[in-house]
Amino acid sequence: MALFLVEENYVVSHYIAEFWNSITNGVFVALAFLGMYTTLKHKQGWRVFACYAALMFVGCGSACFHATLKYTTQLLDELPMLYLCALVLYALIEIDKDTKYGATVPLALIAFQATITCIYVFWIQNPIFHQVAFGLTAFGGVGFGLKRLREMQLSARTWRILSRLHLLGHVGMWGGFLAWNIDNIFCHRLRSYRSHVGAPLDVFFQLHGWWHVLTAYGSTYLLLWVHFIRLARLGHDHLFTIKYALGFLPYVAMDTPKKVE
Repeated sequence: MALFLVEENYVVSHYIAEFWNSITNGVFVALAFLGMYTTLKHKQGWRVFACYAALMFVGCGSACFHATLKYTTQLLDELPMLYLCALVLYALIEIDKDTKYGATVPLALIAFQATITCIYVFWIQNPIFHQVAFGLTAFGGVGFGLKRLREMQLSARTWRILSRLHLLGHVGMWGGFLAWNIDNIFCHRLRSYRSHVGAPLDVFFQLHGWWHVLTAYGSTYLLLWVHFIRLARLGHDHLFTIKYALGFLPYVAMDTPKKVE
């Protein structure tokens, strides 16, 4: 089932169906790349790296869909969200340096996601089914993250960092969800506003694109939350903090001690 989207097609470019809905996915790619780079730089494990890589896959899949508006690329837009949530859940279950459950957990998650994928592709081709499956997997990851926090004794500094990451993650996700719903409900009015103000001010009324930007940040902050939970579990949280590349791209970095004059 193809989705109806609000942005006018092939207006900005003859080669990209929905220009703004496509390029705003670059935020996913930039934030994910930074996470992958810092994970490799500090040797913080393939499970965290895989979560950031899946976030990049989400952005690339969404860009492909909005650029082409084909059903096959719509699947690339939707299904990677499920796989990202499954990887986050796995990273939280197997949070220690050495795995505890062997192949049991990954095989169970693969079987679950394969079942959801087959049902969605071959049977219930309804975005609501995908949204429910995504919501259940996402809430499972957040719930397991909170469970991990209850198991640990954390410093006040680490609590502040984790609380801020969790809050910003939810602000981004729910803010994006609000923008997405406004875009759907007031589609014709937003198109009228864009036509009235013209370029470049019309970009402020491209709410599906803003949904991409907000959820990219929301997803990244929640991944940083998971990342920092793992650092705390391994006893390395005091060595790291959250910094911003270019002033607006968050990532985990070594905490540089302040010089005492």
